[in-house]
Amino acid sequence: MALETDAKNSNAVAPGDAATVATTKAKENNSSAGKKQQQQQQPNQNQNLVNGNGNAADGPAAKKKGKKNRNKSPPEPAAEPVEASLSNGHAEKTTSEEGGDTAAPDTNANVGEKSEDGGGAAPGSELETEDIDLDALHEVGITVNISSPGADILSVQLSSMELVQEIHQLLMDREETCHRTCFSLQLDNVTLDNFAELKTIEQLEQGSTIRVVEEPYTMREARIHVRHVRDLLKNLDPADAYNGIDCTSLTYLNTITQGDLLDKKKTRPDSVDCTPPEYVTPGVSEPPLLPLHPNIKNAKGPQALKVLTTSAWNPPPGPRKLHGDLMYLYVVTMEDKRFHISACSKGFYINQSTDDTFNPKPDNPSHLSHSLIDLLSHISPSFRRAFQTIQKRRTTRHAFERVATPYQVYQWASPVLEHTVDAIRAEDAFSSKLGYEEHIPGQTRDWNEELQTTRELPRKTLPERLLRERAIFKVHGDFVTAATRGAMAVIDGNVLAINPGEDAKMQMFIWNNIFFSLGFDVRDHYKELGGDAAAFVAPRYDLHGVRVYNAVDVEGLYTLGTVVIDYRGYRVTAQSIIPGILEREQEQSVVYGSIDFGKTVLSHPKYLDLLRQAGKHLKILPHAVLNERDEPVELCSSVECKGIIGNDGRHYILDLLRTFPPDVNFLKLPEVQLSKELVDMGFPIEHRHKLCCLRQELLEAFIEDRYVSFIRIAAVHLQQLNAKKQSEKTEEKALPALEEAEKESSETKEAEAEKPVEKKEEEKQQPSSNETKTAEAMVNAIREAQSNVATSNEVQAAEVVKRACAAVGSLKEKEFDFRFNPDVFSNGIRHVDGEEGTCSSLAKQKVLVQDAAEFLVVKQIPAFIKEHLAHSSPPIDGQSLTESLHSHGINVRYLGKVIKLLAQMPRMDYLHRIAVLELIVRATKHIYYTYMQNTEPLHLSAAISHFLNCLLTTGPVNPAVSSEEAHKKRSNGNKHNKHKSKGNKQQASGNQNGSSAGSSSGGSSSSSDWTLVTPRSLWQQIRREAKSYWDWELDCDSIETAVSKYGILRISLLRAFCLKVGIQVLLREYNFESKHKPTFGDEDIVNVFPVVKHISPRATDAYNFYTTGQAKIQQGMFKEGYELISEALNLLNNVFGAMHQENGSCLRMLARLSYLLGDAQDALAIQQRAVIMSERVNGIDHPSTILEYTHLSLYSFANGHVGMSLKLLYRARYLMVLICGEDHPEVALIDSNISLILHALGEYELSLRFIEHALKLNIKYFGSKAMHVAFSYHLMARTQSCMGDFRSALNNEKETYSIYKSQVGEKHEKTRDSAECLRLLTQQAVLLQRKMNDIYSNGKLTSDLPPIHITPPSMGSVLDMLNTINGILFVQISQKDIVKVRSEIEKHFKANSAENEVNDAIKSIVAAANNNGDTEAETKDATKDNKDLAGASTQLTNGDKDAETAVASS
Repeated sequence: MALETDAKNSNAVAPGDAATVATTKAKENNSSAGKKQQQQQQPNQNQNLVNGNGNAADGPAAKKKGKKNRNKSPPEPAAEPVEASLSNGHAEKTTSEEGGDTAAPDTNANVGEKSEDGGGAAPGSELETEDIDLDALHEVGITVNISSPGADILSVQLSSMELVQEIHQLLMDREETCHRTCFSLQLDNVTLDNFAELKTIEQLEQGSTIRVVEEPYTMREARIHVRHVRDLLKNLDPADAYNGIDCTSLTYLNTITQGDLLDKKKTRPDSVDCTPPEYVTPGVSEPPLLPLHPNIKNAKGPQALKVLTTSAWNPPPGPRKLHGDLMYLYVVTMEDKRFHISACSKGFYINQSTDDTFNPKPDNPSHLSHSLIDLLSHISPSFRRAFQTIQKRRTTRHAFERVATPYQVYQWASPVLEHTVDAIRAEDAFSSKLGYEEHIPGQTRDWNEELQTTRELPRKTLPERLLRERAIFKVHGDFVTAATRGAMAVIDGNVLAINPGEDAKMQMFIWNNIFFSLGFDVRDHYKELGGDAAAFVAPRYDLHGVRVYNAVDVEGLYTLGTVVIDYRGYRVTAQSIIPGILEREQEQSVVYGSIDFGKTVLSHPKYLDLLRQAGKHLKILPHAVLNERDEPVELCSSVECKGIIGNDGRHYILDLLRTFPPDVNFLKLPEVQLSKELVDMGFPIEHRHKLCCLRQELLEAFIEDRYVSFIRIAAVHLQQLNAKKQSEKTEEKALPALEEAEKESSETKEAEAEKPVEKKEEEKQQPSSNETKTAEAMVNAIREAQSNVATSNEVQAAEVVKRACAAVGSLKEKEFDFRFNPDVFSNGIRHVDGEEGTCSSLAKQKVLVQDAAEFLVVKQIPAFIKEHLAHSSPPIDGQSLTESLHSHGINVRYLGKVIKLLAQMPRMDYLHRIAVLELIVRATKHIYYTYMQNTEPLHLSAAISHFLNCLLTTGPVNPAVSSEEAHKKRSNGNKHNKHKSKGNKQQASGNQNGSSAGSSSGGSSSSSDWTLVTPRSLWQQIRREAKSYWDWELDCDSIETAVSKYGILRISLLRAFCLKVGIQVLLREYNFESKHKPTFGDEDIVNVFPVVKHISPRATDAYNFYTTGQAKIQQGMFKEGYELISEALNLLNNVFGAMHQENGSCLRMLARLSYLLGDAQDALAIQQRAVIMSERVNGIDHPSTILEYTHLSLYSFANGHVGMSLKLLYRARYLMVLICGEDHPEVALIDSNISLILHALGEYELSLRFIEHALKLNIKYFGSKAMHVAFSYHLMARTQSCMGDFRSALNNEKETYSIYKSQVGEKHEKTRDSAECLRLLTQQAVLLQRKMNDIYSNGKLTSDLPPIHITPPSMGSVLDMLNTINGILFVQISQKDIVKVRSEIEKHFKANSAENEVNDAIKSIVAAANNNGDTEAETKDATKDNKDLAGASTQLTNGDKDAETAVASS
């Protein structure tokens, strides 16, 4: 449970509050530098953790573990992987410790040797273009003593750049001092400024003593103290995580491992309990649900109090205020004693009031305590014991279990939660937390001012950028939280509309300075584009537009804070408010763009300048349109993009839904004629709305593809240019010949896509001989051409560029120029058509957009499928599939076409099943939203359970309204019938808003329509939706046919659907086959939660370090890569705090590198943090969490924790089967790992079950001759030989030998090893047969047969095989090998330099052909910038897979 100490502190300052901007900026440098200690200091578990939202963790962590200090001088920022948490870096001890521990560890300890270049940047990276002064972030360590009342003197090592405020946080987190909140810090009787850096305090020296002085309470401080006590008491209770409150979330790693892995001792193989649970063994048909949340009964800590609440006697009357009374509390102890407590400026005491009588005088004997904890401990022995137990259990938890996550993670299943009396919770539910959440008491936050002010912060130096990005992240996180809460209040009817007289769908709301609108077509604004369907998707497209403009980050151009929330079937858009927008009409506000889809168009020189800068990166073509007076108006964006100058003088853009060009494959346009290939595939498909647009990733891939073609074509023409006998005929033939070659090349690639891909890593690193020859020919041709160009052939060179531009479809004749007009197919917009052949030619712009859409279908979808044929990082659920599609620029509306291609490939069966499941879930979501909008709040629980019954079962689904609801109806005189009555529409009383705004777009219908849905009618709707939206025939009419035909698991469908639409079901086992009563009852629907879409801010410098580190790793330079990724992690901690998805990716990579560098203990420590972080930030059953578990199991085994390794693998396997079933390539990997470890423990029968299943999957997905299959056969042979079944073992090892022989040849080491294994097995089989023959011939009983002595494999050999399975190979190499490798690397770099020469030559020819030769280079650079911008948001999360592959192959 996180403590809300940062926001509550009376001195806290918001970076953007209008009234405090001046003070903030005055202190920004101090704040920036003071926070940097996260970046250089080694983490310590006993420290206070502060996350990106400024919330401190609520308790100390376990004792610091790890290696001794290894710092170098001057120290470089790096994260020591052995630490179990990231913190503010205070190393501490109490003075009562023994002398051996008196020296506090240096906080600047480094891991490994630091690279000499300061940043460790790879050449050519962004790190080299700017001289990052990491020394500016270094600090001096200083040791001070802290004296607290009633506690031992504490010695703490601090950074000179820290703020005094962070000592406050540290003390509020420590076990001995955590019950204090209202105190100041004094040095030599002088109170220290909370925002002062330690280095600015002149009197502060080594060994100085800082005193903790209790301060008088104010009303605000007293309430903060009570909240803090409540948080301490509820620290172990998971209720907030299940309810989705205060950014708390679940983690079960310590439950599964039964404590900290680093504290465990190595286990002997004979002492390990390795029996897997029944639901983990191969062959399970439907996994149970209860194991998803293990040990939920013991999760809650001991109860310290029955009731702690504010008293009904609040607030103090006037006379008592004059006596210093601040507030009154009411407490019921576990001994069932009742107390009324007064809070005054001096502290807390028991008064003589009762429930009926007000008597504020102190009780006799009186006891005044500055801390409420002290007072409660004094009056209740049960409280004292329980609080001590809570504290002890809290200290055993990992530090990462207590830090608040940046965004709320919701659980789709929840146990029955006890609902207790909680005044703080009640207050939070019905107030805006004034005085806690707000930085200026009594004022709501001006979100727009905060969001824009943080973006205006300086960004020239690294410290400035870190401060800016941290401020942006902090404000954005707060805004997302507030917007989510406001959207739920709007739908729940808790906010009054600003236009209450309008129809419910048309109402708009303002709450907490945030503007909310519903996803309906207000005033027929989207009538021509699809009505409500267009209005529903428009906010999502607008969010994409905001994301890319924010990523470009043009100074002076501002976007609105935007969050899209789906809740209870409604889509709510939350936006910050432009200053002055509510004071004037929209027509007066807009100075750029159009408010009526192009009928009237305005332009503005400042906006043109700003948008032209952004357009260079986003590939938006400036274009002219005619306004209502037939005058040409220039635009640098889509017509719908509106520019408004706010009262603050800032230039805002909004309505960015058409930032990217339209997708003509889903628009039926008379002037567009698609290619025959697309028409044969069923395009164009008429979509339900006309806002379909192409993704940014697709445009980048398209431009990259055209650029490669441009280079090739130019190279061919240059070669021809230098031929001695050049003829016109040769010139004419060159282009068709090249196109034919390219066609053959693409056909070859497509043919290869159908074949098993076994050697992906080798193919990546070793270019084919054809590619090498082509590259050499290009280089030679260009070198010759350059010499000619330099002399007399400038005209001919210009001709070469012109032909290459024409061949690839460039907008300009003599330059490579690819930009897109987003309005090119928009109805009602009159374009100014330019000359044919110029970039302003409308025909040319249309062709370009058509080509991009065709490229998606013809190139990107096959490329997506081909990439997944190797199963190197296969999607596990619909979310990971969607992310993979998006990374290729493929929209989800193409999912039907992808499924059709996957259905033809048996090796992609698992991906086909995941894609079908995702399509069914999305189709059902569309139906569910309309269904929910037609449901009264009174019937929500019954309606949702009925819908789930119709979706997941074929048994009885009669929607019986519960007796409780029936009673409500009778008592309220409700006129509804129970099931029918279409005409009696009635909204819940007091509902002011769109909670029943809700009827479907088809018009008004009864709020009891939900009762008419049946399983058959629902599945018919799903089939129709699949056909109309995705153009795919769903060949099933019930859940049973879906299960039998597509292999879908019902529990997987339940999970996916609940996560997609925001349903929380009761954690219990569901019998989907029940024929007598419905599977789901209304008591099974625990809650509904919002599904939130927003833009996560970037950490640019961390991203640069990370990508440079990846490059180093791919070159085999592991230590340098480790240092750079450590730097990236430190910068991420600085920007995002300790808990973030991208931090987890860094941790996973650092753990893998530590393991490869031979430090398995460090790898275990880091990976443990990565697992906890993934569970907390992504979710306990997220695909990333499964990956983290499998990595952790390997490192656990390497550290001798054999039993733990098995438990972790069992958990990973259970989660895999729950999400996607057993039929998946990743399950084969997990089963191979489990089998090997069980084999090492002598559990041969169990081991054989798992390896047989792995073998079956490997044959299915990799082919019968794959190396994976050979290895599986070998493992089976080993296991069977240990069981004495030599005949079977011999047969399986023969298969292994056969595959190795055919794949790598007879002389390969693997083949020779297999031959030796065959020889030994044959020998064993012959000996066994001889003994058997002797027994039969001598007539002895078989029981006299001496036992076969089988030596179990050593743990070392098992670890080697585990490494091999998981793609890790440790190779011993000689000096001779090193020399050989070095020469190969030099050749590789020469090849790279040759490629660079090709690019340089083309650019020089372009420059020779054009006086202004910078344009083409700018285009290419812009392409690169654009790519970096788009990749940044996902690179840190997903990008480490490629690097890991390289690590494995290295």
